[in-house]
Amino acid sequence: MPLETLPDQTAARDRFQHETGADAAAMARMDAYLALLQDWSGRMNLVGPSALAEFWERHALDSAQLLNHAPEARVWADIGAGAGFPGLVLAILLQGRPGVAVHLIESMTKRCHFLRTVSGALNLPTQVHNARAESLNLSPVDVVTARACAPLPRLLEYARPLLKGPAVALFLKGREAETELSEARKAWRFTASLLPSISGADGRIIRLERLARV
Repeated sequence: MPLETLPDQTAARDRFQHETGADAAAMARMDAYLALLQDWSGRMNLVGPSALAEFWERHALDSAQLLNHAPEARVWADIGAGAGFPGLVLAILLQGRPGVAVHLIESMTKRCHFLRTVSGALNLPTQVHNARAESLNLSPVDVVTARACAPLPRLLEYARPLLKGPAVALFLKGREAETELSEARKAWRFTASLLPSISGADGRIIRLERLARV
């Protein structure tokens, strides 16, 4: 889908800027990210036309809202980074802040190529890991994120090596979030709260910490 054929997203882009407080430089980086996402999606199965058509509200704002729940966090780890939601969006908005590092964890090599291309083109504070999260031994992180990665019981298996000490998880989920929490409690102990999403009525954010096996 050529960029010029995308639906007009001006209002959604304006809302993104208003909600996030992004300055002109950050918005320029977001525009560049969208252009690269569209280009690569035309050449490989990265995201579909509907994701591009709903980029600002359904995907970019959904990702960016995590900063509201961890405004002081500097080191982030995004499991199943895929096309960059939420990791690349977070890196774009956090660029320039001292001590920021966003670890993008993705097991598919082609997606890692995309993540590295965007990161290099926009000079983002990221590190791309072509690996499975459960196999990594990263230095302490502040926040572990994931979006559309796996049901919570399995996602916690991936996240366990990263959720050390005071680290917290912020997982973007949908209407089944409460059910996923109930299922996860059968195998895991943790402290969790369910937060509303500003990007859609069905969206939820699971904030989770103190993870341990039952």
